[in-house]
Amino acid sequence: MNQNLLLTLNPGSSTIKLGLFAEAHESPRRIGSGMIDLRQTPLMLHISEGDEHFDVALRSELQEDLHDLIRETVDVLVKHFASDHFIGAGHRVVHGGDRFAGPTLIDDDVLAGIASLSHLAPLHQPRAVRLIEAFRKIWPNLPQIASFDTAFHRSQSPIERRLPIPRGLYDEGLKRYGFHGLSYKFIAGALAREAPEIAQARVVVAHLGSGASLCALDGGASQSCSMGFSTLDGIPMATRSGALDPGVLLYLLQAKQMSVPDLEDFLYHRCGLIGLSGISADARVLSESTDAAAVEAMAYFAGAIAREVAAKATSLGGLDGIVFTAGIGEHQPALRATVCKSLGWVGVSIDDQANAANARRIHAPDSRVSVFVLPTDEETVIASEASDILREQASRSRGSA
Repeated sequence: MNQNLLLTLNPGSSTIKLGLFAEAHESPRRIGSGMIDLRQTPLMLHISEGDEHFDVALRSELQEDLHDLIRETVDVLVKHFASDHFIGAGHRVVHGGDRFAGPTLIDDDVLAGIASLSHLAPLHQPRAVRLIEAFRKIWPNLPQIASFDTAFHRSQSPIERRLPIPRGLYDEGLKRYGFHGLSYKFIAGALAREAPEIAQARVVVAHLGSGASLCALDGGASQSCSMGFSTLDGIPMATRSGALDPGVLLYLLQAKQMSVPDLEDFLYHRCGLIGLSGISADARVLSESTDAAAVEAMAYFAGAIAREVAAKATSLGGLDGIVFTAGIGEHQPALRATVCKSLGWVGVSIDDQANAANARRIHAPDSRVSVFVLPTDEETVIASEASDILREQASRSRGSA
């Protein structure tokens, strides 16, 4: 019961992922994971401890106020892992705007700043705010740290961050921010360990999950991201449209007389794979279906990914490596094969057996571009950043004593 523990919270569009880390001298060590699928009824906490997995039914229901759900979840984790000495909670926050360039200790002012950006990431930001508020109510003295998805992309050039709109709007904050930065930060480090010579070169990472984006890395630093001002941009996703002709939006507002709230719901919840197929937002379901609409939806998805890889390669001035990651990227060999086949003209060639086995390296010996399948781990990045902030805080406290 005397281990120093860090808890991480990663709210997605349909899940809350949790990580439990033991604080060590060099870096936090994961001792367990949890995941709540917010689409399930009743809610279930899926716990992973090494190779063992456990499911625990939760009494709490999903409500606007997350206090009961968080209290019950942490109680279950404490009982399961027989440890309750928490020293901090790290939160994934999708949008940091121009204000937050790195991990930040949360106080009233920081929380207000995070909440003020909710309109830019309506699927994620409000839930992150509610999670922070829940912890503040239940454990008011527990330090909380925010890790921002947008921070990783601050290395992009001003030209890359611009939108083709009047310059005054850019000064007001209408610009490309980029997202999934915690995942890309982890992958940059993982690739440096797996293939350091490629990690220092020109690489496109495809983070393919319910939310999906691609990032161009040069020497491990972000140069361009398919998501820009909002989490709607780029390739189509499970239920989000991705990039869309602005004329379509004008048509829906004018000819279809769609209200702004209905348009927001349409773009975030009724487009992407669910809109293309009319069957499911789940790429696993669509990839196993022989329905013509499902096949077409996955073909469209693969084509959009391949086009974005080519666009990112153009921004890099060449292509030395591709990394597939996140749920779809790590576990959908057929999709990866289709994407890579479309990129044969730039020298991409994969080993079919390695790809089918979800191997870490799936390029063929004669491929001019290295292709990897690397699992991402946003929670580890959150824990590491939270640990760094807590140590800085402790060091300052000792210095002022």
